[in-house]
Amino acid sequence: MSVASLYEQDEKDKDAESSTAGRRLSYAERCQALRKRRRSQIVHHVEGTPFVFFWFLSARSRQSTDYVARQKFILRLAKVLLFLGAPSHRIESQLHAAGAILDVKVAFVHLPNLIIVSFMDSDTHTSETHFVRAGGRVALTKLHQVHHVYRDVLHDKIGATEGSEQLKEILKAKPLYSIWTRCVLAFFCASIICVLSFGGSLVDMFVSGASAALLQYLGLNAAAKSTIYANVYEISVSIVVSFLARALGTIPGNIFCYSAISSAGVVLILPGFTILIAALELTSRNILCGSVRMVYAIIYTLFLGFGLTIGSDFYLLVNPKARRQLAATSLLDAEVLHGFILNANDSLPITNLGAVFTFVETEDSGHSHIIKGCYRNPNWPFWRQPFPWWTMLFLVPIYSIFSSIANLQAIRSIQLLIMVAFSCVAYAANRTANYLISDRSDIVSASGAFVISLCGNAYSRIVGGTAFTSMVTGVLFLVPSAIGNGGGLIQPYSSSAARYSGSFELGIRMIQVAIGVTIGLFVAQILVYTLGRRKSAAHFAF
Repeated sequence: MSVASLYEQDEKDKDAESSTAGRRLSYAERCQALRKRRRSQIVHHVEGTPFVFFWFLSARSRQSTDYVARQKFILRLAKVLLFLGAPSHRIESQLHAAGAILDVKVAFVHLPNLIIVSFMDSDTHTSETHFVRAGGRVALTKLHQVHHVYRDVLHDKIGATEGSEQLKEILKAKPLYSIWTRCVLAFFCASIICVLSFGGSLVDMFVSGASAALLQYLGLNAAAKSTIYANVYEISVSIVVSFLARALGTIPGNIFCYSAISSAGVVLILPGFTILIAALELTSRNILCGSVRMVYAIIYTLFLGFGLTIGSDFYLLVNPKARRQLAATSLLDAEVLHGFILNANDSLPITNLGAVFTFVETEDSGHSHIIKGCYRNPNWPFWRQPFPWWTMLFLVPIYSIFSSIANLQAIRSIQLLIMVAFSCVAYAANRTANYLISDRSDIVSASGAFVISLCGNAYSRIVGGTAFTSMVTGVLFLVPSAIGNGGGLIQPYSSSAARYSGSFELGIRMIQVAIGVTIGLFVAQILVYTLGRRKSAAHFAF
């Protein structure tokens, strides 16, 4: 029965009640008649118009449920991006794009490890605020999966409910590799970076790899279980690595190099990625997060320098003979002459001008045997020498593979090959620029970043892949390479005061590298996205 027929039936009932037997109805009779008429209306609505009434309620319920599902998807997306180490300067723009395309009125406030999400209701003029807090590290495979879910939901390939369930499964999934596997990966990464960036020898690379494996185990096991130890984790491991490196570096015969072992041993906890993200946020006008991260990274670098200095000085305090060995090592590249200063026109020496003259070759002279802070006598055997240049042809791809897997990238995936290829191209550009402009670490880093950003964004633009995950390995490769070009984290043949002040120089050098990388990334991105149609969603790249 339609709504119009119900209205006609109601009018007929009213006429029948008014035409009663010519008498006026009492109050009780009128109430009883009104009660009957309402009861009949209810029966008519339930029996005759189920599709009118219940369809309206069903539509309203479906609309409300769908809106809640879209809100839930945005909240879960924010948590996943924070937890998996997505580029923080892109998170807010990605969430805004998701809210606009999903037709959800929402506002965001992004703080370090925290996102404030406020859903607004224009009908009731109220808002619902959520605090999303998460912290984690980069997981390349999961980030690639999140990007696909994000793109499918925004392109209407899947619904918000299904997208939320897929994000939930990604969050609950266990890490791809166990703790022991990741310690082995850290061993290989530190071993290879020792000879590639810090001038280490064959024996140095094994010691630095063992130090990095110990560091990784403490970070994944002890620091994750104990909040108290997590606060002093970086300082403690830097002290242990520096103590071990100094003990080996002062063994007679100069078999081990302190600078190479200590620099490569702590390279996995360098805040290079944090400084890079801070520079990217400052460039993106995200002043609050960028300044906080930048100050944190600088203070963190000072902590590392302090730990390295304490570890070295503590061993020199325990073993006083090591100071004499250290002084003797610093003079190996010097030539000592005993003699007098003579008159130009006389063969007799000038009175009281006899002396001992020491001539030292600097590293910039081209004749010094100190290579990146390590003394290397050319007469030594091959296992005590730095690796020749042609070994980079296979060491760089091997390091890129282990670095990608250490960042939780699946082995059986085409993404791994793409990451390795982009990393090798960026390293080649970085080495070429360093050969041409060796005294400008910012320009050298900008050239490598420009090349890898060009490759990554073109890959995302043309093929449809994930630009960020394909670029992470190469970008992380630029930081230790640039630091290694400056001689490592800390110089071995200097006083403790000079080494401590050198940590300030290390912080400045890392900022220069981050600025160069930032400029290179943004310039290449502008060149790639100038042509072609505009993206319907936010960029998932550096």
